[in-house]
Amino acid sequence: MTFIRTLLGDIHPKNLGIVNGHEHIICSPPYWVEKGEDDLILDNTEKSLADVLDFKMYGGNAIVDATAIDYGRNVEEVANISRLSGIHIIGTAGFNKSFLWKAKIPEHLKEYTGEYETFEDMIEKKSIENLVEMVRMEIEVGLEGTNYKAGQVKFGTGYNSINPLEIKTIKAAVMVHKLTGAPVHSHTEAGTMAIEQIEILEKEGMDLKNVSFGHMDRNIDLYYYEQIASTGAYLSFDGLGKNKYGPESNRINAIINLIKMGYINQILLGGDTARKSYYKSYGYGLGLEWLLKRWIPRFRIECEREGLDSEEVVNKLLIENPKRYLTFKEV
Repeated sequence: MTFIRTLLGDIHPKNLGIVNGHEHIICSPPYWVEKGEDDLILDNTEKSLADVLDFKMYGGNAIVDATAIDYGRNVEEVANISRLSGIHIIGTAGFNKSFLWKAKIPEHLKEYTGEYETFEDMIEKKSIENLVEMVRMEIEVGLEGTNYKAGQVKFGTGYNSINPLEIKTIKAAVMVHKLTGAPVHSHTEAGTMAIEQIEILEKEGMDLKNVSFGHMDRNIDLYYYEQIASTGAYLSFDGLGKNKYGPESNRINAIINLIKMGYINQILLGGDTARKSYYKSYGYGLGLEWLLKRWIPRFRIECEREGLDSEEVVNKLLIENPKRYLTFKEV
């Protein structure tokens, strides 16, 4: 059977629709909770739901919630938001980047994770086989002891660095993919280390056509992009609207150049709207509606100016590419 796995069940890929490829809907990251960084905590179901409904109002159908266990998931509430909104939400198994792992594991998770002090302690002391089994269960049984299954596996690395524990989680992600067929998403800190990640993935026998590399918009570099795209992997431009990292024209021009280079089938879009100040309903920010309400109309104009068929391009980037990426492969 060909399927995409959402929190509320498996669906046929043709039913996925328009996708925001990277968000965080409800999250209380233990690392940021310990540091008192309230802006990075999204903990109000009503407000998060309001933003999801805004996304739906402008034609959105699905959201990839990229919140791994170390970023403070609330699986039940996100599933409830999916149910109330009618939006397909794809959950995420696996892990994020290593500095987050220094946080203490919340008490309510220890029955699930084991009696480890920190995420770092857990990842270091569990065998890779145990990590693989833990993540596989998130895909095939449920996240954190619930019945809500994840639809992708995640790993991550730090800024211009990959440490041994991050390598361990990369290897685990590959093994889980081979067991389950789940797509694999990479967190690249500020868009760095994708090439080095690829070297590890290829050594482990990963088919790069099933991997998406996140935060590419944080490292605008066409040569770098081509090295990644030439493997068949997806490039995720998932920080749209974050002008503190550079003007929107940089991101749009990079995407258009990639399309002209022949990589239209390997580009994903998202917002990574993981702060109260980014959400409309929490902090009067751009909100989840912005991608479809503001960014896509401008992007269409820019595409037409460059001689591209904007209808074809938008259909690929918002519907066809995420549908292909998120579809489980036969194992």
